[in-house]
Amino acid sequence: MRFGGITALDGVAFTVQPGTAVGLIGPNGAGKTTLFNCLTRRCTPDAGTVRFEGEDLLALPPHAVAGRGIARTFQNLGLFPRLTVRENVMVGAHSRGRTGHLAAALRLPRVRREERELCDQADDLLRRLGLADVADHPAAGLPFGTLKRVELARALAVRPRLLLLDEPVNGLSHGEVDEFADLVRAVRQDFDLTLVVVEHHMAFVMGLCDKVVCLDFGRKIAEGPPEEIQRDPAVVEAYLGVAA
Repeated sequence: MRFGGITALDGVAFTVQPGTAVGLIGPNGAGKTTLFNCLTRRCTPDAGTVRFEGEDLLALPPHAVAGRGIARTFQNLGLFPRLTVRENVMVGAHSRGRTGHLAAALRLPRVRREERELCDQADDLLRRLGLADVADHPAAGLPFGTLKRVELARALAVRPRLLLLDEPVNGLSHGEVDEFADLVRAVRQDFDLTLVVVEHHMAFVMGLCDKVVCLDFGRKIAEGPPEEIQRDPAVVEAYLGVAA
């Protein structure tokens, strides 16, 4: 993936097995979020393939990705500040809606039934993630840690099989990081999810993920179990600027 004269991703390749959690680490500017954007079709790479359950994602229009069972959170929260928490979560279920624009404009009975169903599903997610008390509160003005959980709830509303988390604990306190890690483990088990996680918080990544991939300057420099990656000389040098 190139942006002008900058090569953001250069020959990056790895496989994520169903049911596993893969951490994607690397210094700032390593290409982690660009890779996420390629997986979700926000960016189209100049070369290469992205396959999910045997299907070429690059052959799909961006709006079709969620319907294939892929959801993501965003590094800089992508919530609608004036919508309530419940409404933000319902947005995540939009791709599962069956009614069209005309029926919605006319507020036909089937539209109201579908909206009630999506509302009930959103409320169920809010209860699971401890957000029921703020369901009717606008997203604006809520604590940052709460908004991170709202973002997670909205992604889960897609009913994904593959969940991409982009720096999910960035900006959280130490205690909040531990709580969010427990929450991710719980939803991973409850919803039978496969995870890919971009994160700088090493304790979070190492405690959550089965495998870790490290990028540096757009290239993969290491891949393996967390305990091996922690000792890998190339990873240590990428982060500290000195050989191990």
